[in-house]
Amino acid sequence: MEFEVRLSRRGVLAGIGGVMASAGSAATGEGVDRPIRGEREKKRLLECLGGAWPESGPLEIRVERVEQKDGYRLERLTYLVEPRERLAAYLLVPNGVTASNRAPGICLWHQHNGAYDIGMAEPAGLKLGPMHHTGVDLARDGYVVLCPDAAGFGERNRRGKLNGRNLEHYLFAMYVAEGKCLAWKNILDMRRAVDLLSGRPEVLADRLGCYGHSMGSTHTWLVGPWEPRLKALVGNCCMPTYAAMERTDLIHCFPNYIPGWRQFGDIPDIAGFIAPRALHLNFGEADGGSPIEEVRTGVEIIRRAYRARKAEDRFSYYIEPGSGHVLSPEMLRRVKEHFARHLKNA
Repeated sequence: MEFEVRLSRRGVLAGIGGVMASAGSAATGEGVDRPIRGEREKKRLLECLGGAWPESGPLEIRVERVEQKDGYRLERLTYLVEPRERLAAYLLVPNGVTASNRAPGICLWHQHNGAYDIGMAEPAGLKLGPMHHTGVDLARDGYVVLCPDAAGFGERNRRGKLNGRNLEHYLFAMYVAEGKCLAWKNILDMRRAVDLLSGRPEVLADRLGCYGHSMGSTHTWLVGPWEPRLKALVGNCCMPTYAAMERTDLIHCFPNYIPGWRQFGDIPDIAGFIAPRALHLNFGEADGGSPIEEVRTGVEIIRRAYRARKAEDRFSYYIEPGSGHVLSPEMLRRVKEHFARHLKNA
């Protein structure tokens, strides 16, 4: 798993200190009762990420291959996320879903897991084990599902001589050098995925959601504040905090690090900006990547943000006793229940 590398606290702060505020800032020193982060802090978050995203241009979608699977049609397609950058994705369309019989759509963000060559192929059901073939599960439940590659993964895991962890380091470092960060790029790419899914003739554009496990959960709470078209969001097993990273000497994957944000808030404050849209989070009690002490504080911070927007019934979470970094049957059941409530039955 991507979070298993550990160093001393001194080493962590030396390595990342140039892009994060020092430990013990007033923002992170406060507990659940600290002030709720509002529009002023959201503007600061955008500045920390790297500023506004560029205007969207044409997607120029190319469908390259179509296969009939058990219960759904699998399309391999490519599209432009930036004028000179084309990426690949898998689209899963349930049997019977057409332009005249449309269905809700879900963007599915894949995990990290050090599986740089896998990316979108796992949730699309083509590689690795069945636990995270979530795109297939959701397509068979009647959703049109889009599974794109994240920057540095799958078919995007090559740049000259670079690949794998070295490419991930390079991308993070170069975006920081430009005054942005890898999270900024991830959000840009995810918003383009929403552009594509919302434009599909088979999709109910007013009933869109997103799901992710591990790094995909990070992507969920990253994109959520900036993508109002996503009406229902689910993150599975990933909401670390800078406070937990420091307390447990934990290093996470790069999208979690937003330069300067710790001066103003922590990761649960970012998830709180998703309110009032529907958000569900799953956690394993024994998951070392999201230390449970800070998770319990974090979900209360998010709950307060939803309460302030008079939307407390639209935030839910589940902590599974004894579980680790997994998508258990009960977690998957809650994922599907959330989407059924807020997309199918909305």
